[in-house]
Amino acid sequence: MNFQDTLAKTILSTSGDAIVASDDKGIVRFWNRGAERIFGYTSEDALGQSLDIIIPEPLRDRHWAGYRQVMATGESRYGQGDILAVPAIRKDGTRISIEFTIVPVRDAGGKMTGMAAIMRDVTKRFEELRALKKTLAKKEASSPTS
Repeated sequence: MNFQDTLAKTILSTSGDAIVASDDKGIVRFWNRGAERIFGYTSEDALGQSLDIIIPEPLRDRHWAGYRQVMATGESRYGQGDILAVPAIRKDGTRISIEFTIVPVRDAGGKMTGMAAIMRDVTKRFEELRALKKTLAKKEASSPTS
């Protein structure tokens, strides 16, 4: 195995970040150890399933409209490297906050065949920020105005 192959295998098997790839219909085709850790599904649970397993029900219509648009056009309104932040859902039903980047997957002819996402659980940071904002708002509300 050459260096690039070893590197790719090492990166894809990370348990720090979730790496999930889906086909043009949104069916999970790759699910790494990081995805298992963050979402609670084993790769055996997730492979062959719809991305709906991690998308909260109220957000699914919007997600799928965007997904279909990207598959049809090959273009995303999110530029290369843009970090998206959205809620997600774990196997046990717990709602979490994730940040992720997307990577289009194309065949040799350039046709969109799916998407990959690199995701990180930022729930703790999101909750801390929300608590700080709430504390600041309370302080501002109780401060006398000049």
